[in-house]
Amino acid sequence: MNREDKFVITISRQFGTGGHEIGAELARRLNVKLLDKQILNEVARRYCVVEDVVEKIEARNPHWRDDFTNFYRQYMAGAEYNGQEQDETSHQLFEAQADAIRKIAKEESCVIIGRCGFHIFKDHPNCLKIFIHADDDCRKRRIGQKYNISESDAGAMIVDNDYSRELYTKTFTGSEWQDARNYDLSLNVRKFGVNGAVDFIMKCIE
Repeated sequence: MNREDKFVITISRQFGTGGHEIGAELARRLNVKLLDKQILNEVARRYCVVEDVVEKIEARNPHWRDDFTNFYRQYMAGAEYNGQEQDETSHQLFEAQADAIRKIAKEESCVIIGRCGFHIFKDHPNCLKIFIHADDDCRKRRIGQKYNISESDAGAMIVDNDYSRELYTKTFTGSEWQDARNYDLSLNVRKFGVNGAVDFIMKCIE
């Protein structure tokens, strides 16, 4: 990755690994924009791409929001969903968000958390794609401490969130979320911690 030119770093992560914190600290050290779920919503509004898609869908199907909600309820439950309209709507919104991400990346270097960034920038000439993972016990301890819950409840959260990320990735990219071939760097952060992981990544890109 050439830091002298505009670059993109994508962070995909298992739930409970501190991947968001790692991405945020990496962006801070590199002095570049961090794009996460909240900021990407602002980016989408800035470029009006999502709004344009929503208006077109609304004109075609005034009840699309109900369809979309039902799609995601079934999606999060792991159930089969039916109906071309719901499927088309969800994919249109995914592509609209992907376009917003590409637009901001053309203007400046950035670190992108999740959102299938590895797929969106798979052909980008100056992109480092990272996958953050750790063993279950490490993740349970971290989630248990963060949310003040038992390790068994933390384990349930991990299963639910990992499954949702895997299903989301498969649905919208056709790729396997944890397939190492999708990434340039796969990092087990069990012994690193947030700052240690960022130190390691910084050494890789210097």
